[in-house]
Amino acid sequence: MKKILESTIILALFFSLFYFSNNNKSISFEKAKATILQMCGCHKVTFNYTETFVFSDDSIYIPSPNMKESIYEWIDLTEDLGNKLVLQHILQTSPDSNAFVIKHWRQDWEYEDINLFNYDVDNRWLKLNLKKHEVNGKWSQKVFQIDDMPRYSGIGNWVYTDDLTYWQNITDAPLARRETKVRSDYNVLNRGNKVAITDYGWLHEQDNKKIKRTKLGDEIIAMEKGYNTYQKVEDVNCQMAINWWEKNTEKWKYVRDNWNTRLLNSEALSVDLENNSISLYKRISDLNVDSINTNVIDGIINSYVIK
Repeated sequence: MKKILESTIILALFFSLFYFSNNNKSISFEKAKATILQMCGCHKVTFNYTETFVFSDDSIYIPSPNMKESIYEWIDLTEDLGNKLVLQHILQTSPDSNAFVIKHWRQDWEYEDINLFNYDVDNRWLKLNLKKHEVNGKWSQKVFQIDDMPRYSGIGNWVYTDDLTYWQNITDAPLARRETKVRSDYNVLNRGNKVAITDYGWLHEQDNKKIKRTKLGDEIIAMEKGYNTYQKVEDVNCQMAINWWEKNTEKWKYVRDNWNTRLLNSEALSVDLENNSISLYKRISDLNVDSINTNVIDGIINSYVIK
């Protein structure tokens, strides 16, 4: 009888621990999801970048000039798939009625995501398969370019401590768009990304290494600090961006799904941008919404992918 009682107590304790563990995990998931959703809405954005240290042996090395620019950005919750959130950024140059609007970058957040991609070099991404225990309780952030081509991905925990709320990761990426036309001395940007929720909105802080990658290895050319603030403002300030995205969202879903399928089904994905004089973004933007379909999008993207 004593043994039966002891077994019953042990079993009860096991199920209690199992219940509380799963319950706490559910609470943690919902808290992180609500945190990510705080990034949505209309923001006045200020981009700040400066080179902090130079390691190049070039005696006539010229650092990139400091950059500071302000824009407005509508961040739309484009998809909520439960454990995956798709946040699309739409850039708007000002809150005025004559502002210029363009599709900007996109960030996908996914809970316990085992399918990531690593940037290699020369517009080539490698599939990264993680184990379940490696992603337990973590969220991935996948960042995509204006044409929904991949940029970089990483995974980490949302941290809540000392009144701070943040997520951070280190990962390789292509050159930032602001430098693709002016820099050829490095070909990989190793990004130290920190996304923090603030009292004014949110912050994207970066500690980046500009790397020259060759078959012999990596050489750090310089380091860079990024400090991009997203100040939450009234949605009316982004009305043109909101209207533009409502009109174009269906078209870009075809594009988004196409790239996602390619990333999921390819061990390596290489893109040829040199032999295509018309940018992918422009080719898709010029398509009539009424005539677009899966085959049209697949054909266009196919012309950029190296087989």
